[in-house]
Amino acid sequence: MNVLLVHAHPEPGSLNGALRDFSIERLRDAGHAVQLSDLYAMNWKAVLDADDSTDRQAGARFHPELDSRHAFEHGTQSRDIELEQDKLRWADAVILQFPMWWFSMPAILKGWVERVYAYGFGYGVGEHSDRRWGDRYGEGTLAGKRAMLVVTAGGWESHYGPRGINGPMDDLLFPIQHGILYYPGFDVLPPFVVYRTGRIDEAGFAAVRDALGRRLDDLGKTAPIPFRPQNAGDYRIPDMTLRPDLAVDRVGFSIHVAQAADSSGACGAGPSRPTSS
Repeated sequence: MNVLLVHAHPEPGSLNGALRDFSIERLRDAGHAVQLSDLYAMNWKAVLDADDSTDRQAGARFHPELDSRHAFEHGTQSRDIELEQDKLRWADAVILQFPMWWFSMPAILKGWVERVYAYGFGYGVGEHSDRRWGDRYGEGTLAGKRAMLVVTAGGWESHYGPRGINGPMDDLLFPIQHGILYYPGFDVLPPFVVYRTGRIDEAGFAAVRDALGRRLDDLGKTAPIPFRPQNAGDYRIPDMTLRPDLAVDRVGFSIHVAQAADSSGACGAGPSRPTSS
């Protein structure tokens, strides 16, 4: 496979840096081709603004969506955006690796998404009608590719458990996994999460490395999280709400993951609970 690793940590000598290097070596040893987008090392420009288009007229009002669409359609995107889009087209699988800061990804990685996911590339594609609401949530430019998160967290695993004070990790990662990865079509694999990173000693790092290695070895065959596809009948169009006969005993993020007990044709096992081992 062709694998793109997008890495977002400012310190090369950190745990994240060590896991990045390990992942690249493990994947290449297994015969995969790997490209790395190390955002801090690249000095990635995180801010979406008028400079992302090379043909804007001076003094023109900046409209993020319309300007993004124009630049993508006319080949006038800034070069750094084009290069990252080319990497995504090339990749069969994408790994986003980052520390969890303030319950989400670092700003530089969010900026990568905002700029690279241009209108016509990451969103705004497909037919909008009474039958479909665009090619998204299971369809889109990146459909057929796989994606996985590698996340480090300072808190205990129990802090992110079903009754943990920080909220369930599955819920915290839902906007990224469902909204950023599944939206443009990725098959999203269960995340690999490392907890209590400040307390990992040499033996602990060896255990984390071995567990991550097994996940990387299975990158091409791990079953994805069974998110419900938008246009397969589970949602009412155009109001985009789940049919009332599905997930009748659940609310919140979990209703968008098909369960074996559902009567939907998109059934499957629920998402695996991430662990650090």
